[in-house]
Amino acid sequence: MMKYRNKTLRQRPASLLGIFTVAVVLIIYLFKSTDGSSKSVKRPPPALGGASSIKRHQMNSLHATWKSLENREKVLILTPIARFYEEYWNNLVSLNYPHDLIEVGFILPRGREANTAAIRLEEAVKKLQTGPKKNRFGKVSILRQDFDSPFSQSEKDRHALSGQKERRIAMARARNSLFTTIISAEISWVLWLDADVVETPQTLIQDLAAHNKPIIVANCYQRYVDHGDSKIRAYDFNSWQDSETARELASQMAEDDVIFEGYSEMATYRTLMAYLYVPGNDIHEEVPLDGVGATALLVKADVHRDGAMFPTFPFFHLLESEGFAKMASRLGHQAYGLPNYLVYHYNE
Repeated sequence: MMKYRNKTLRQRPASLLGIFTVAVVLIIYLFKSTDGSSKSVKRPPPALGGASSIKRHQMNSLHATWKSLENREKVLILTPIARFYEEYWNNLVSLNYPHDLIEVGFILPRGREANTAAIRLEEAVKKLQTGPKKNRFGKVSILRQDFDSPFSQSEKDRHALSGQKERRIAMARARNSLFTTIISAEISWVLWLDADVVETPQTLIQDLAAHNKPIIVANCYQRYVDHGDSKIRAYDFNSWQDSETARELASQMAEDDVIFEGYSEMATYRTLMAYLYVPGNDIHEEVPLDGVGATALLVKADVHRDGAMFPTFPFFHLLESEGFAKMASRLGHQAYGLPNYLVYHYNE
């Protein structure tokens, strides 16, 4: 007797195989589609956001101490500049504080003379920063002011009493712009070094820092030749101890009037550090000061961070660096000077 076999049963294995093949193809297609779509999504690089873009600074562990060199404390040297003196640059580069711990900042006004200075400065910076690594500074910044210098750069015009208020206000603006723009969280000390200071000890930074004062200034003199003999003379009269005469003079002034030191027309009888210099005496002798010049002025960075700036307005009848010392004292930071520690100003 013949048995009947269902045709559909004989074809079932082939059908199951077909269904399985279609399923595998479909799954592969779906995985490829998913992978392709994920690649088309543009994600921002980590640097543009996320935890890696957050910087944390432990400011309590940042110190400015008398062991600045041993502790590898970073120094920011700031210089407003309108003329480029080769002697200034050579002196700056010769400072023997480790250059990798030094950042340098310059600010120049607008104007033809400053344009020339900018070109020479940029050439000098490029040569240094592409030279031997040990000579390079950690960072160099060059700023340009958005206003012209309101005074002539000749020594005679810079020191005329008639233009002092306008000149010192412009200098204060430049200084404030410079340090507020450039100072970073790693800086322990700020050295203000004028562009016409052409001779200092190579150990200037560590010498001043060794006194561990919030504000300390060297005594600025000038070399000159008189009848063939080399001599020196006092130059910067902005570092002083106040007097009763000056206080009385200030009490009689209008709110916007300013006292300028070193002029016979405005006798203050203050004690000027420039005249406290005694040849052969201890170069580390300290004197407290009520006003400071900024020719070679070392400041703990925290003094600036506390809010001490260079007043662009009459502050207790003082402007710029002298006003800075007054403002710092109101914040609890006493200024000091070194009458026997000399640096030298360019002689025109």
